[in-house]
Amino acid sequence: MLDRFDVFVFDWDGTLVDSTPLIVRSIRAAAADLDLPDPGEDRASHVIGLGLQEALAHAVPELPPGRAAEFASRYRHHFLDQEPSLQLFDAARDLLCELRARGRRLAIATGKTRAGLTRGLDSFGLLDYFDATRCADESAAKPSPRMLLELAHVLGAEPQRMLMIGDTTHDLQMAWSAGVAAVAVSHGAHRAAQLRAARALRVFDSLAELRRWLIPA
Repeated sequence: MLDRFDVFVFDWDGTLVDSTPLIVRSIRAAAADLDLPDPGEDRASHVIGLGLQEALAHAVPELPPGRAAEFASRYRHHFLDQEPSLQLFDAARDLLCELRARGRRLAIATGKTRAGLTRGLDSFGLLDYFDATRCADESAAKPSPRMLLELAHVLGAEPQRMLMIGDTTHDLQMAWSAGVAAVAVSHGAHRAAQLRAARALRVFDSLAELRRWLIPA
């Protein structure tokens, strides 16, 4: 499978970094701070990766439009308080290193802000691993294909020679719209059944399993 692709585009939260539980807790805590109904784990996890307005409309539909910035501020407060505890998923660094060693280019397409992604890359020592990155606050949020199309342009790559690796149906819908093949890992925000229904090429339980599929021994 490795020979089919020149560029590997990774989502960040829930794909490379085990951050889904913290994101969900932070969304629910922000709702509690503003005396809004608890969105619950399923609704909070569904919106991971979406743009702010789309996420709020689904997770906390009772939120008055004029309080969106206040909700976002409370979310950031809870997330940043525990962000230093986050860890990469097992095999994440090994997979990135091996792909780089085999001459493949790496990229990120994420719903995070540029400041948030830079902070995360720096904390894990991954700033030099990626050839290009795109964030939701400098492009169009998922599931728009814009981030992937911009990455293809910057890297001079054909979309059909790119592989998107994500953990949500939003990642898969973005890839489908961009003409990019996509696989998913089920250790993040969306369940395996949802990912399969969203036309993932394959769904893996872990990055180690993905690595074995891409680079068999």
